[in-house]
Amino acid sequence: MPDIQHSDPLDPFEERLTAGLRHAGDVFETDRAALVTAGALKGRRRLLRRRNAAVMGGAAGIALVGIGGALLLPSGDPARPQGSAATSTRASAAPTPTPVSGDALIRTLEHLLANGRFGTFSKAVARGTDEGPAPYVHVVFDDGKGAAAVDVGLGRIRPGSDEARQVTTCPGKALAHYDACGTSRLADGSVVMVLQGHEYPDRRVDTKWWSAELVTPQGQHVSVSEWNAAAEKDAPVSRPQPPLSPAQLRKLAASAAWREAVDAMPADSAAPSAEPSDTAVGAPVAPTLRTLLPKGLTVSESSGDDTGYGYLVVDDGKGRSFVQVNVQADMSDVEGDLFGSGAEVLSDGTKVATHQGPGEKGGAGVVMWTVDTIRTDGRRVVISAFNSGAQDTAATRKAPALSVKQLREIALSPTWW
Repeated sequence: MPDIQHSDPLDPFEERLTAGLRHAGDVFETDRAALVTAGALKGRRRLLRRRNAAVMGGAAGIALVGIGGALLLPSGDPARPQGSAATSTRASAAPTPTPVSGDALIRTLEHLLANGRFGTFSKAVARGTDEGPAPYVHVVFDDGKGAAAVDVGLGRIRPGSDEARQVTTCPGKALAHYDACGTSRLADGSVVMVLQGHEYPDRRVDTKWWSAELVTPQGQHVSVSEWNAAAEKDAPVSRPQPPLSPAQLRKLAASAAWREAVDAMPADSAAPSAEPSDTAVGAPVAPTLRTLLPKGLTVSESSGDDTGYGYLVVDDGKGRSFVQVNVQADMSDVEGDLFGSGAEVLSDGTKVATHQGPGEKGGAGVVMWTVDTIRTDGRRVVISAFNSGAQDTAATRKAPALSVKQLREIALSPTWW
């Protein structure tokens, strides 16, 4: 991925994945908008699309026991209840678990969707647990009220990690526009988030996208999405709502069948990976930013206690203003790309670059003011402010609530470190 240069400015907060991957040696191309909030609404949708790539139908199917019940593995032995000690022991002891085919995943999803009611299925595709790192199943389901695409993706997340928390936490409305969202904890300790939103944030098409993200205490991750159209994009709306209610979506995600499929993934891909190294260091971003704000600003929304990236929505009485900060370490190897010859150099060697221009997310009349700083040891703080409460909504004021001078003072504050 090309690094951001101020001669061709884009949102600097979408460089987070670049920083994490730049040591791989090759240029990595991806959608920059997914880099702002890991596992947030857009990121989860793109994850499903990546899982859909090169999906192949599976081979012979396997039987099912009960609605929402466990899979019968090809050996004929019923799958054990999820969460038991026996399940954990079996998963860790078996070096070559019996795979679950793509066809079996299709049959599982169709069985769970039908749930004793009328329904027809079409355009089924899947990837089994031995066909790639991310098992996946997709069907188009019609319960007589219109065709609807339904996806299920399976994987592993390190229990207790930031990723697990982010996946099951409702995103801030300043970053993701949706109708409703809630997170609940199941009796077995699993956490599930159900989000009701639209495929297009600007709602230029009334395609609704509802999703459930479930993470178990063992790190099994089940991601379910449904639409009120036969495809995620480029298909006419076929029904007022997706086929499953939020409660039914939550139940589908919680089915033990999916957890058994995760357990059937090869050990090297099923095992939770260690927490990825991050270039983020220092204090939690949003709380730190709050302490550095000038007087007279009220905060209506905060991104929480994450390090690395954070935002606040502030108001000085003249309208909402979105302010975001990215804090990174070890950025010296891309310093030349980020800070050209025109960057200001302070007495201690810190480089400062500023930019004032239009916003990058399509909000009418939105402007973005940015101050980017890097210390001699590679520590970087970059802050942007907008004249709107969100980047993709229309301007609420003439200019951001913070001046360039104030942004500069915040970015150069030693409090970040």
